[in-house]
Amino acid sequence: MSQLRRGEGRGFTFVGRDRQERYWPYEALEAEAHRRAAFLHAMGVRKGDRLALVIPEPEAFVLTFLGATVAGAVPVPIYPRASFKNLDGYVDILAHIVGSAGARLVFCLDSNREVVTQIGDRGVEAKVLDAEAAFEGTAPSWSQPLVTPDDLCFLQFTSGSTSKPKGVMVTHGNLVANAQAFLGPSGLDRNDEDKGVSWLPLFHDMGLIGFVLGTLVCDIPVVLLPTETFARSPGLWLETITKHRGTITYAPNFAYELVTKRVKDRQLAQLDLGSLRVAGCGAEPIRARTLRGFAEKFATAGFDPKAFLPSYGMAEATLAITFHQLGTEMKVDHVDAEAMKRGVAEPAGENSTILELVSCGEGFPEHEVRVVDEDGHPLPERRVGQVVTRGPSITPGYFQNEEATAEAYRDGWLQTGDLGYFADGDLYICGRIKDLIIIRGANHYPQDIEWSVADIEGVRRGNVFAFSVLKDGVEELVVAAEANRADAARLREEIARRVQREFGLTPAEVVIVPVGTLPKTSSGKAQRRKTRALYENGELPAHQ
Repeated sequence: MSQLRRGEGRGFTFVGRDRQERYWPYEALEAEAHRRAAFLHAMGVRKGDRLALVIPEPEAFVLTFLGATVAGAVPVPIYPRASFKNLDGYVDILAHIVGSAGARLVFCLDSNREVVTQIGDRGVEAKVLDAEAAFEGTAPSWSQPLVTPDDLCFLQFTSGSTSKPKGVMVTHGNLVANAQAFLGPSGLDRNDEDKGVSWLPLFHDMGLIGFVLGTLVCDIPVVLLPTETFARSPGLWLETITKHRGTITYAPNFAYELVTKRVKDRQLAQLDLGSLRVAGCGAEPIRARTLRGFAEKFATAGFDPKAFLPSYGMAEATLAITFHQLGTEMKVDHVDAEAMKRGVAEPAGENSTILELVSCGEGFPEHEVRVVDEDGHPLPERRVGQVVTRGPSITPGYFQNEEATAEAYRDGWLQTGDLGYFADGDLYICGRIKDLIIIRGANHYPQDIEWSVADIEGVRRGNVFAFSVLKDGVEELVVAAEANRADAARLREEIARRVQREFGLTPAEVVIVPVGTLPKTSSGKAQRRKTRALYENGELPAHQ
């Protein structure tokens, strides 16, 4: 942290669940990181040891994470359980991650200790400690180890669609390279007046790297809100931007849609978003209509649509892969839906059924991004293929998982598993290869079907999954949607009609399931393949 500018307002501000703020200047953050590192050393922690962090409070999480890295240890962020649903499943995943990482210590808080200690019932031998009580008192003396760019900084366990999470190995060199790329002149082009505001969970890359580690590398003060506070009161996000004159924020598509819907006129009148120069969007498919709706609603609060920064990235690339060009209008490609079924992103004509896709921009200096066919050969513009990338941000692979590493990293190129195409040099993302629905030789992208169905009244928005199954050797479409039992009969018919009208497909079945049933990753992404497996095994509960 020695390169950080010091002075008034230079540091992190943590907003508690009680909405009280606690400010940590950089000097205090650095001192506390070294103090906690000394305690860790006294506990027997040595360079390279993995430490699991299941800490729901941003302040305690950040201080413990930084202490671990100063000690040369490797933090393993794990999502804290936020609900009472499926406790056994959560403990299974928690035990899997702690065990796979070989973590000697697990840090949590008193509020979730009872749940975390249950990993012992799964045969995981790791000591569970309170992340506040463990660092009380006067720090013992110690000697800081030498850390190099090739050393591991942390393990980012990705939440897969069916498989158990895999630990992406992020080195210190990867972190610095990516932070300097996405916050540098070809990215957000940080300046000394910038201030970030985020509610994003810190156990995932966009929150952790985008608003903690990256901002420390490139010196941007930030304000951090607890994720659950945003979930309960989305407008607090915008109120905090207003209060602190935030210039940079980020969120997935769903958050822009949620805040547009939930903020009332009385609250809107108190907002001032004129300070925002970057309103990033990523981590899930980006819907042009959502961002246009946000811009329209918050125009009176001074929001500039040119602040939108659609982005593409993934944990295996540390964080960011491509960015829309800063300070320019969002680019939306209108393509012919029929041509897309053939893997061609043909511009829509007068009589076309139109698909809207949002540009995620270009890659960064010293990094390469390509779209390739099944044999790895680069494709021309407007041909859909797999996105691959290489450069200093690309992580070395998955921790102690050679098979998964060999599959995802080939000849120096990361195989993202995402489908996309280039148009006028900009990258457009269509979906995931393994989620692609192929019926009668035509490609259908599940999120297009899901977005259309989600607009039907009675369907729980963001909780519609489309996937294909084999029936008598033929691939057929199934749509699963969350809704109330009273709406089930109507929605089965209405969803089938909508899909037939807009996509020319007749679903083999429309399954209406209880709210909260469809499985998602810890970051809220659809687990379509897991849903398909539940459906095929007759384990997907359905309203009759």
